[in-house]
Amino acid sequence: MSDWVLRLTEDRLAGGGWLALEPQNRVLYMLDGETAVTHGGAAGRLGAGSAWHGAGQCSVTTYGRGARLLRGELVRAGAAVTPEWPGVASRLVLEHPIALDRRAAYLMRCDRVEFAPGGEALPHRHKGGGIRYLLAGSLDVRIDGHPGGLMKPGEAWFESGVEPVHAIASKDEPTSFIRFSILPREIRGQSSIVYVDPAHASVKPRTYAVYVDEPIRLTEFTDMGGLEEPPKPPDARDAPAKPGHPSTPRPP
Repeated sequence: MSDWVLRLTEDRLAGGGWLALEPQNRVLYMLDGETAVTHGGAAGRLGAGSAWHGAGQCSVTTYGRGARLLRGELVRAGAAVTPEWPGVASRLVLEHPIALDRRAAYLMRCDRVEFAPGGEALPHRHKGGGIRYLLAGSLDVRIDGHPGGLMKPGEAWFESGVEPVHAIASKDEPTSFIRFSILPREIRGQSSIVYVDPAHASVKPRTYAVYVDEPIRLTEFTDMGGLEEPPKPPDARDAPAKPGHPSTPRPP
């Protein structure tokens, strides 16, 4: 049994909702709306289509009408889920054990993958495991040669990186998904993909945008400390924070 679990949660915050989070290695990816993330005593804006990474305790509050975000976290096996907070509806989308070596160095990566209609990812593996969440379109995901499962928006699946995966996108519309992965630190800024047939490496049927690619420590976070007070949303004159925005597209 693995000591670690990769967990994906979808949070819906009503206007004025506040979500307080204990220390964990995590990535927040905004699906809709705009929030303020407070971490280390500083508050920064996070808008739709951007991501934030941190390991300490943090809080999330909304601007205006509310917001919807994905929360990818690396937690100890058996860790409790985040308690409910006023004005916040949280849904555990997926959690899966992930094999990690305490002696090794890792990073946490969040990136988005986009297929044109009819795109196909030929059989491949990755250098680490992760959860994928479908944003748009549909994707026939075939793992280790088994019959595919047709993924639809809002659904998620786990890839260990060990078993080969073959993915076929919808023929009728563009398809995209967001990934939350734990990878060896030595491949920071590099592709994690390994094709079953090396000749397929030259085929590029999809595009990528990397939001987060940051080193992490495997820590139990025994010192929880106190929760930070929710920030007052800055007005429109305040400069935005610098969360993760897509970098130059590159391989997965």
